[in-house]
Amino acid sequence: MTIKFVLLVNKQGQTRVAKYTDSSLTTDERRALEAEIVRKCLTRVDKQCNIVEHRNYKVVYRRYASLFFLMGIDAEENELGILEMIHCMVETLDKWFSNVCELDIMFSLDTTHHIIDEMVANGCIVETNKANALTPVQLLERVS
Repeated sequence: MTIKFVLLVNKQGQTRVAKYTDSSLTTDERRALEAEIVRKCLTRVDKQCNIVEHRNYKVVYRRYASLFFLMGIDAEENELGILEMIHCMVETLDKWFSNVCELDIMFSLDTTHHIIDEMVANGCIVETNKANALTPVQLLERVS
């Protein structure tokens, strides 16, 4: 029951955030996996299901404006729960950035990683409350 990776990708297929919890993949394998998954997900039409099987992963994805949020999970994980987690992550990023967009993520990459880290740790969902996920990030912002 784990999340293997979280990807934030734009409509052109450029990865903006990549967070892996599966340490067995090398950098080249990760790059190849990303390319395959992104190509597969971006070519699907809106009416198709948001869940794709690729290799030994289930990839759950959702498009918000110009960004695709993708999560790779193992076979035992609940796909609908992951879709809800993606929505919660987007709402949390929206709350922090006041309507998040690709530029917010690009220019605040550390903050984006901190928020994702607060919500997902070692492949497990650890926080779904937006306020609780943002509290450590707010403290980090005050310090810097």
